[in-house]
Amino acid sequence: MSASSISFLHCALPFSQQSWMGTKLAATPTAISRSNSSPSISLVVEATTRREDRTARHVRIRKKVEGTPERPRLSVFRSNKHIYVQVIDDTNMHTLASASTMQKPLSEECDYTSGPTIEVAKRMGELIAKSCLEKGITKVAFDRGGYPYHGRVQALADAAREHGLDF
Repeated sequence: MSASSISFLHCALPFSQQSWMGTKLAATPTAISRSNSSPSISLVVEATTRREDRTARHVRIRKKVEGTPERPRLSVFRSNKHIYVQVIDDTNMHTLASASTMQKPLSEECDYTSGPTIEVAKRMGELIAKSCLEKGITKVAFDRGGYPYHGRVQALADAAREHGLDF
């Protein structure tokens, strides 16, 4: 391999790994055939998982949404089997109210075997709104947790709004 072909590789790809649109590209020079003098580059693409994408969205949201004592953060976590909602004061790092589908009153009331449905999410919105209003919390900042504002997350937010929370 000549010195000019090595300098060409350094100009073409200055870093061994480049990040573009959430994928990692790694370039490695391969053997040059004697008949062809141009170097060939093979690219290895590592795709990110859905969880990594959601976590990245959540980090971006958390840069903008912060809970204060006057306006705490309503945080939603959604798994395949349960939904968890917390009202958090980020300045004092204190959870003011919480509700989840694992709590006995809700799990006995709603029968869901394959995971929480939109109806269960609506009930969760009612419960968290009642809990907040009992503690004198009327305004919250909604943190969707990196999940799309659709389906269960939207149903929970709409139910909380209908029952007295402002966000």
